[in-house]
Parts: sequence; C-alpha cells; structure tokens
Amino acid sequence: MDFEPAYTPEQRAFRAEVRAWLDDHVPHVEGDQDSDENYAKYRQLGRDLGERGWLRPTAPVEYGGGGLSVDHAIVLAEEMDRHDLTSPPYYDSGGSLGGASILVWGSEEQKRRLLPPIFRGETVTWQLLTGPEAGSDLASTETDAMRDGDEYVINGTKVFIGGSHGADSFWTICRTDREGARHQNVSWFMIPSDLPGITVERMYLLSDGREGIGRGYKNTIYFDNARVPAENLVGGENNGWKVASTHLELEHGSGGRIARNVWFERTRDRLRSLPANGAHPLEDAETRGLLADLFMETEVQRLFELRNFWMNRTHQDMSYEGPQASYYRKMSGLRASQIMLELLGPYAQLNDAEFDPTGGRFDSYLRNAIVSLHPGGTADIQKVIMARRIGIGRGERERAGRTVE
Repeated sequence: MDFEPAYTPEQRAFRAEVRAWLDDHVPHVEGDQDSDENYAKYRQLGRDLGERGWLRPTAPVEYGGGGLSVDHAIVLAEEMDRHDLTSPPYYDSGGSLGGASILVWGSEEQKRRLLPPIFRGETVTWQLLTGPEAGSDLASTETDAMRDGDEYVINGTKVFIGGSHGADSFWTICRTDREGARHQNVSWFMIPSDLPGITVERMYLLSDGREGIGRGYKNTIYFDNARVPAENLVGGENNGWKVASTHLELEHGSGGRIARNVWFERTRDRLRSLPANGAHPLEDAETRGLLADLFMETEVQRLFELRNFWMNRTHQDMSYEGPQASYYRKMSGLRASQIMLELLGPYAQLNDAEFDPTGGRFDSYLRNAIVSLHPGGTADIQKVIMARRIGIGRGERERAGRTVE
C-alpha cells in the first residue's frame, strides 16, 4: 500500500517555486549550527519566509500568515524538510503553539497586536510551562499573578525552558486565584521578556542541542515582582486552562509534521560508509533485518505525524491521535536508539569529525531518546489522555483541545 500523498498540478507548480526560492535563500553554514553567526542566518531566513507568508502559511493574512491552503502547507513543509529544516528554522514555540492559542482565544486587538511579529518571524517566543512544583501537572503551578490596577505582578520560577539565543517574549499560565478551584484559578499571559524582574539562567543538561537549532538547550527563568500589562492577559482571568488546552493539544502531537524517514536514511548511509573488515555489514542478513526493524519503527512514526498534520490543517475532528503519535514517538525513540547501537556500535556514540561525518547526530539522538521521554507530557500522561479520549474509566469521553477558531 502506498501511503504517500498525491499532488495536484497546482502543488507541483508551487513546489517548483518554493524549491527554487529555498535553494537561493537557505544559508550555507559550517560548524555548529547554533553558533551566534549561524543562528543569525536562520533568523534571517525566518524573516524572509515570513515576508512571503510562508512561515505560517495557513494562518490568516491579516494576522501575518500566508492565508494559503493545506496543499500549499504540505509542499512548504516537505521542501523545508529537504534542507533538514523545520518551520521556523529555529526554536520558537510562539509560532506553533502560543500563536495558535492567541488565534483561538485572543481578542481581535490582541490578534492584530501580538500575532504579526510572531507569524512573520520578527520575534522569537518561548513557552514557560514547567516549574519546580509542576511539570506534567501543569494546573498545579505556583507561579502567581496578582492584579494591581492595570498590571499583574508575577512571582515564581519556571524550569527546563527551551531556547539558546534568548527570546523577545514568553507565554505561560499563572495562578491568579490561590483559593480557586483547580483548573479554574489560572490565567494565560504573553509576557515581554525584557521586563524588570525577569532573570534567565542557562541549565546544562544531558541533551546539548546538536539535533535542532536551540531545541536541546534549557533555561531557568525567575519572576520577581515582574509587572505585566493586563492587556497581555489572553482569554480572560481564571480562564487560562481552556487557553492552555489549545497549546497542550498541539504540543501533545495533534499538530503533526511532515518529514522524511530521516533516521533510517542516515543509519543506512552511515552503514554504507563504514570500513569493511571482510564482508561489508550490509551483506549480513542480521544487519539487514535490524535495518528493516529500524525502518518500520521510524516509518510508523512518520505516518502518524503525516496523518495528524493533514487532520489538523483541514480541521478534522481529532480525539486520541495527538497523544497516540506523541506516545509512539517517545517509546519508538528508545527502540530505534537501541537498534542504532546494535548496527553501528561505537560509531553511534562518537562525535569526532574523524569518525562521524554527521557531526554527532547519532550521539545526540541516543541521548535525546532518553531525555525526550519527559518533555511535552510524559509517556504516562499520553496514555492517560488516550484512555480518556476513547472513554476508558469515565462515563463521558474527553474532547480534544480547540486548535482552530
């Protein structure tokens, strides 16, 4: 069975335009992709994409998007993937998660003020969710936001915050009623990052950011009487959990993505490049069997993501599909990393250019396979969500969070 999408003549013509443009505009980088110099190049690429409406192609034009169809979005995602890039080509949770939440829950004034800089690549936005007291249990946040006239005074700490080169703004939920009922006492804010009382400190962890620009880095962010304008409260006071249901739905996998089966391709190509001591590894039946196992693990994940990409952008009713893809990705990553170790041996754990022409991608994947079990909702959280969505243990099935207006 062929799972690949068919393309219309309009898509093929658009692909030719996009491919030619990207070939001219994707920067040539050497060394660390996340160096200051290279990061600046990717930021410029993001702004160039945003100017054409290609950074958020399906978002409304009046808010900085491209106003394009899902057919165009598929082509853009595939052509970015051809260059080993996502959109945006750097860490920016505002475009994919926070911006979507504002699009669904924000006032018209907030949409016109906050969204264009995000959707055009002019600003970078980080999500601030996990705290020392609450990670997967996000509703238990103890970061407080107390109303004081036309401002909210925020105090608290957020940890394991992604990003390597700073951000222009943050979005988070805070507790706005200490005595209120759970899920009805939190509010959702977009916060300028340069406000007095905000401190960002780098965390040094097992994952080091090689695979993806800025995605592996983590930070601790402190709020000490930071005063945020009340106009940056999105969705209304104590309504933050409904707003959060949008970005959590997308983060848990409902947004999907389009990508090649890149880890199968990289492992196969790496095996081809290894020196042969007698018979080449690919001539061995056990090796070929393991490579087939790796293909199946990674191909199923690609198809889950492809399905969710289409369902989300064509506004299909979604249920368990997001957490299903997220859970599979987390567990499959462990299985795939074990197969890579069996296939490549020590070559999978080296990042010296003399021994690893990929620049440490395998080494990074193996370490991130462990780290990735937690972010975006743990594996256990994904199982709980799936159970609720299909009606296990409850009289009424849980509905997926809103991701469109």
